[in-house]
Amino acid sequence: MSEPRGAVSAPVAVAFTLVGFFALLIAGFGMLSLLSDAEALSVAGLGPLPGVLGVGCASAAFAASTWSVVHRAAPRYRGVALIVVAAFLGFLVGVLVGGVLAGADLVRTIAAAGSFATSWFAVVLASAALVCGWAAVALVRTRTGRPRWPWEGDED
Repeated sequence: MSEPRGAVSAPVAVAFTLVGFFALLIAGFGMLSLLSDAEALSVAGLGPLPGVLGVGCASAAFAASTWSVVHRAAPRYRGVALIVVAAFLGFLVGVLVGGVLAGADLVRTIAAAGSFATSWFAVVLASAALVCGWAAVALVRTRTGRPRWPWEGDED
């Protein structure tokens, strides 16, 4: 009989939850766009670059902030607030940089970032970061073994 293993290591937890964050973000944006007949960046004339850089920067900010929370010996769940704020601000910075690199008007770019920040898409982004950040902390903190039936004893 093997001993129960410890928690998931911090790098593995960050990798797993980063993939989950990206998947939840894309799926959430897609479903909300489909249901509300709206776009995440509703300002015309920006092109795809601001959205792509927004998601990329949000993912990078999520990974960096998650690492800063879970690499400690005893990560705390209240660090998830940092993860949510970092992912949200990362998306806004990505949109602004993407708009400038795409050659869009600065006013349109700022309007796109502002309209995103006050939309339901921002709630989707924050929710994805909250769920995945919490999962990262839980993966690192939880020290458990495999599920066992009540009749299984240590004498096996």
